[in-house]
Amino acid sequence: MVLIPEMPAIGRGFIKRLKPPDIEKLTWTAPKASAERRVAIVSTAAVSRRGEKPFSWLARDYRTISKSDRDLVMTHVAAEYDRTGWQQDLNTIIPFDRLEEMANDGEIGSVAESHYAFMGAADPQDMKKYAIEVAGKMKQEAVDTVFLVPV
Repeated sequence: MVLIPEMPAIGRGFIKRLKPPDIEKLTWTAPKASAERRVAIVSTAAVSRRGEKPFSWLARDYRTISKSDRDLVMTHVAAEYDRTGWQQDLNTIIPFDRLEEMANDGEIGSVAESHYAFMGAADPQDMKKYAIEVAGKMKQEAVDTVFLVPV
């Protein structure tokens, strides 16, 4: 990951123009014990299964990835992102193996079957429709903990 001052000008400009959302109503609930949680991953690495439609620049949609998927491709377009880490170990951006180890050790309850990838270059405000859709899918799968992996 690169520091914002070291990014190419186009990336710096994009990030500087992003505005944080105004959250009018916060709803907090007491979390379950870690050993009871069902965990899903949401990544902004723009990964998808080989053969699926690749992400386009500023894509707002998402891809669903099964926890058993390992033949993944990345179409993240950030020039400053070094892809060598994930090419050597998928767990750097989609830590399926680490979560399964945690579930097997009783540190978490279980790993969801479905996980989600977005294109991190898009403005989050434009992704609201899809974020709500993904939240609904996770709710149907009884996910109560989301591991966010920004790229």
